[in-house]
Amino acid sequence: MMNAALPPTSPGFDQPIAFLKHCHDKLRDRLATLDQLASHLASQGVTLEAQQAAQAVLKYFNQAAAIHHADEEQDLMPMLQANATAADAALLAALVPQILAEHGRMDQAWAVLRQQLTTITTAAPGAVARLDRQPVQQFIDAYQAHMAKEESQLAPMAQRLFSEQQMAQLGDAMRHRRGLLDGATPVPAAGTAAPAGAVATGPSTSLADLRTDYSQASLHEDDVLADPIAQFGKWFDEALQAEVNEPNAMSVATVDVDGKPSSRIVLIKQFDPRGFTWYTNYTSLKGNQLASNNHAALLFFWSELERQVRIEGHVIKTTDAESDHYFNSRPLKSRLAAIASAQSAPIASRAALEANFDEVAAREGEHPARPQHWGGYRLVPTRIEFWQGRRSRFHDRIVFVLQADGNWLRQRLQP
Repeated sequence: MMNAALPPTSPGFDQPIAFLKHCHDKLRDRLATLDQLASHLASQGVTLEAQQAAQAVLKYFNQAAAIHHADEEQDLMPMLQANATAADAALLAALVPQILAEHGRMDQAWAVLRQQLTTITTAAPGAVARLDRQPVQQFIDAYQAHMAKEESQLAPMAQRLFSEQQMAQLGDAMRHRRGLLDGATPVPAAGTAAPAGAVATGPSTSLADLRTDYSQASLHEDDVLADPIAQFGKWFDEALQAEVNEPNAMSVATVDVDGKPSSRIVLIKQFDPRGFTWYTNYTSLKGNQLASNNHAALLFFWSELERQVRIEGHVIKTTDAESDHYFNSRPLKSRLAAIASAQSAPIASRAALEANFDEVAAREGEHPARPQHWGGYRLVPTRIEFWQGRRSRFHDRIVFVLQADGNWLRQRLQP
């Protein structure tokens, strides 16, 4: 993980078939975690790592898998049936009942596994927990065969039969199912429980009384690696395994020439011994602030794991070759948007913004070149703090500070 780019961003809802394939890839990741968990429990019993893996599997199959099934049952397959003729219609007549029956059988199998996984998440460390290998393997095999059938038959048929407007219709239905209504904040799917520790708010709730008591884990000096970049990689991998919502999202704080701070959320695209890298518009507000003061701070907050990582240092630009490589890896519309938007500058209306995009798309075509005002920044760290939430606000804080000789000094800080 440390020397490689981070996992690519998922396709957008403007590419619904690619997005469904991405959902399958996430399912395969969770199935692999489930398989590894069964082996881990057999040899080591319940550990913190096992509990985090169980939580990740539970989260995905309790929520995302059900939504994915609904995408197929309520939109993809009915749309295919409405468009198919001749041999395609005959194939669907046989295939659709099979897929619906498989969904039902997999849901029944999941109900058994869910009980065992829930027990694992609440068991005492070192306890012997049951996760029966045969049902696990049957569940994995059934899902793998099911996904292969859909990818080899349903997906190519949709790509062949659906018009551009129908693809947009499918993407909109998927987006709405996830609560993403015209850019609104996502809302939980129907029947989905609120996150653990969530507090209902209303007129009778005092803002001062809103708090969560953290209890998942601790952080001892012996738990952290000697290299803070390696320790970040370890925690980042655990955030991925736990299905943290956008684990690559970080706050970037900068200051202007008068010392006034500004912050925003961006997505990290790479980290390695050189530092932490993201890409943006060099003429944006943060770009102008970094040009006058190249000191900045990053913050990752992974609420599902009750963890923060605070990183401070100075910022440099990536090379043109690095910026070109990343720019050319982005989806076409994202590349065009980077050219069309004078980030942070005022504009008269959304319609004017869309007109800029259309003009750029017509001019640049399928292979736009990276504009000189757009590229990468890398924060070279001098201070990295790892924060683990604990009960009664008595948190664990371990900080690494870079010394003049290039070595890292490790210290515990009071909460």
